[in-house]
Formats: sequence, C-alpha cells, structure tokens
Amino acid sequence: MTKILITGASGLIGKRLTEMLLQKGYAINTLGRTPNPPEAEALIQNKSLATDNSQLTTFFWDIEKMKMDERTLEGVTAIIHLAGAKVADKRWTEERKKELIDSRINSTRLLFETLKQTQNMVKTIVSASAVGYYGDCGDELVTEERKPASTFLAKLCVDWEAEVQKFGKLGIRTVMNRIGIVLSKNGGALPELEKTIPLGIAGYFAKKNLYYPWIHIDDVCGIFINALENEKINGAYNCIAPNPILIKDLMQGIVDSKKSHALLIPVPLFPLKIALGEMAEMLLSSQRCSDAKILESGYRFQYKNVTTALKVIYS
Repeated sequence: MTKILITGASGLIGKRLTEMLLQKGYAINTLGRTPNPPEAEALIQNKSLATDNSQLTTFFWDIEKMKMDERTLEGVTAIIHLAGAKVADKRWTEERKKELIDSRINSTRLLFETLKQTQNMVKTIVSASAVGYYGDCGDELVTEERKPASTFLAKLCVDWEAEVQKFGKLGIRTVMNRIGIVLSKNGGALPELEKTIPLGIAGYFAKKNLYYPWIHIDDVCGIFINALENEKINGAYNCIAPNPILIKDLMQGIVDSKKSHALLIPVPLFPLKIALGEMAEMLLSSQRCSDAKILESGYRFQYKNVTTALKVIYS
C-alpha cells in the first residue's frame, strides 16, 4: 500500500483529495496545525494524540516553532503540499500579508529541513500554487513559460514555488500546480459569486476581457493524483479547465444552472477597489490560461465545459 503525506488536508481541496486517494487505496498521513499553540510541544511529541483510522493517520506540526513529528514521514513516498492561510479570507493588511507568506514559506521550509535531516523514502512533492503568479493578462493566452507579475499575489506564488524547487537538491521530483478558480458545492468561489442571486441580481465586474480560469474540484484533485502517479511530470502546470470563461458568461452559467431569473448587472470597479484595496487584484485579474501542458502530461478532464460542471454541482 502506497503511503503519502498531505498538508492542508482540512481545506476545500485537501478534503476532496483525501477522499479520492482513500478510494484508490492509498494510505495517508496528514499534518495539521496544533489546536492550541502552548500545547504544541506535547502534541508533537505524544504519539497517542495521533488519530489512526487504518488508512488515515493525523499528526500535528507547529510551523511558528518550526517543529513537526518526524514519524509523519515513516513509510511516506510522496508529499502533497496544500498548506497555507486562505488568501481571500481577510483584507490584506501588512499583518495579514505576513501571515499569508509565512504560512506557505515556513511550512515548506519545515518540510524541507525535516526531510534533509531524517532518513525517509520521499521521492515526490506536488505543491499547490496559483494562477495569481501571472497577474492581469487581459485576453492573452497564458502558458507556464510566461514571466510572473510584480503584484503581491504573484510574488507570493514565486517565492512559494522557489521553496518547493529546493526539494530537487534532495533528489525529490517537484511539481507545482498553479490552481485557478475552484468550483465546488462545498465552498470556494461559488458561494461568493452567487450571494446576490436570491435578490434577483447576478453582478459581474464591468471590466473588458476579464477571463476566469475555472476548474471543477474533482479535476483539481485528478491533476494532483496524475502528478503523483506519473513520474515524467516535473515543474509548473496550469491547474485549470480547457476553456477559461469571461466573468459575465460564468455568472450567466450560474444563473442558468440554478434555474434562477436573476438579472445580469455590471458592477463598477471603483467601489470594489475602495472596499478591498490591494486584495481586489484577485477578482479583477484576467488569466486566460492554456491547458496544453497538462493535456500533454496525459491528464483527461472530467469537466471541460463550465455549463456541465455547474449543472453537476447544482443538481
């Protein structure tokens, strides 16, 4: 039985990915933050506090103190690294920016240092990243070779990927999946996009050529599993569906799939920028990303069309 380690397993992608991997017969160790920082040392050292359900075992780590239970790596041959504070949860104050950076960079460094100092069997790490790497690209078709933008979100992705690439020094295959807008019935972007629909309004941002690189949650997980199992896959990949869609068309698809009569109404950009500040870049950056590289890797999408994806989600 193949055993892997998943960080960030309690998140939207992590939960679904864990389900799918267990169904495929994998054994999984997960790393989670300690519920009470003062008790971190005891939790990390006390094996009895790990929960073992045959194929799924949970351990704890303390990223602030750069400590983790080394037993987490026993028998593990690959790591899926999803850990990181949620980018859209809070306004980007300087304090929040630091939290977003530290949660990604320090967690990756902790994994690297632990692997470097511990005998292990790890051959692969597949890490999350984001299409925010590219910034605002208008209607340009964006491949993985495009240079990163200079925005905060882009720099966050660049620095995160740079930390992941260091695992190559240990002879570990490294993969970075630049994830787009994840569509799921259990969270992510959809609950935010559909908030005003019960009021009869489907607002979309009034910006020309605003492409949203969407992807169904099961395809996100499928791409991670493909990267896990296909040893020829290396480097960065756009983790997006084949057909990026304009925000107006995405909102129309949501309205139709919900069988709503809400009216599509353009939302001016200025109030959004005032309300969200720098964080508005997440909503107003256009990324018409290419899926060519992921298709060349051998992955076959379950959901190529946003209409089909939304119908399944809302069915």
